[in-house]
Amino acid sequence: MLLDTASLYFRAYFGVPDSVRAPDGTPVNAVRGLLDFIARLVADHSPDDLVACMDADWRPQWRVDLIPSYKAHRVAEEVPEGSDIEVVPDTLSPQVPVIEAVLDALGIARVGVPGYEADDVIGTLTGLAAGPVDIVTGDRDLFQLVDDVRGVRVLYPLKGVGNLDLVDGAWLRAKYGVDGSGYADLALLRGDPSDGLPGVPGVGEKTAAKFLDAYGDLAGIMAAAADPASKLTPAQRQRLLEARDYVAVAPKVVRVAGDVPLPEFDPALSGEPKDPEVLEALAEQWGLGGSLQRLLTALG
Repeated sequence: MLLDTASLYFRAYFGVPDSVRAPDGTPVNAVRGLLDFIARLVADHSPDDLVACMDADWRPQWRVDLIPSYKAHRVAEEVPEGSDIEVVPDTLSPQVPVIEAVLDALGIARVGVPGYEADDVIGTLTGLAAGPVDIVTGDRDLFQLVDDVRGVRVLYPLKGVGNLDLVDGAWLRAKYGVDGSGYADLALLRGDPSDGLPGVPGVGEKTAAKFLDAYGDLAGIMAAAADPASKLTPAQRQRLLEARDYVAVAPKVVRVAGDVPLPEFDPALSGEPKDPEVLEALAEQWGLGGSLQRLLTALG
């Protein structure tokens, strides 16, 4: 089980009232919400291994170099020669180090790699996995990894922690008309304002799905655009040809990396905390109460 950790703690932050606070009055809604989420996932799905995948770089420069608008609207502060600072709610930022400390004390593997997003860590771990993989994320980008043959699916939270869409090939075909391997091309053509991806003007989700059904993949679509005898309308051909520069670089931006240099780590879930004394101190300082106990029960 691979967690898109930032996606999940953002959802926890907005889903749990900020009246949930530590003894000193600091909001811990994201911390407790995430712990409850993991407890429910472990109880419901019994994973052998669990990895909390982290955004060591939420906006990698190599993606920005290809598409400068990539996540540009989410930059709070530019950092020359470093990672730009993302717009994050004031009361969420202080909770992230607490989340990291609690996961480490529990012994839940936490993996982030400089220069890469959590999506890329997830893509690489998925490619290396010998058995079935459940990816837990609120980000549709990871639908591209769904693979029925290898048993890779996405658990996509709708509301709260108990209501998940189990995204497999059949779900994707019913919803978008593509399978996992086609989803990245669909997303590229459609664009994604939340990631600053412009897409091809005039090509929405349904049109992109029709193009992929007719021509197979992005290369087939662009070949049809270059062929005056193809069944594309003149307007469609013109839009696609005018977007050639974007289409040439977008695949590397949209598709998750599969070759992240991962550190050594142990993904196996243990029934006992790695550092019980530190965990107890964190629980007392931050008032983690029932949320932590529910996770410990699920892990045990």
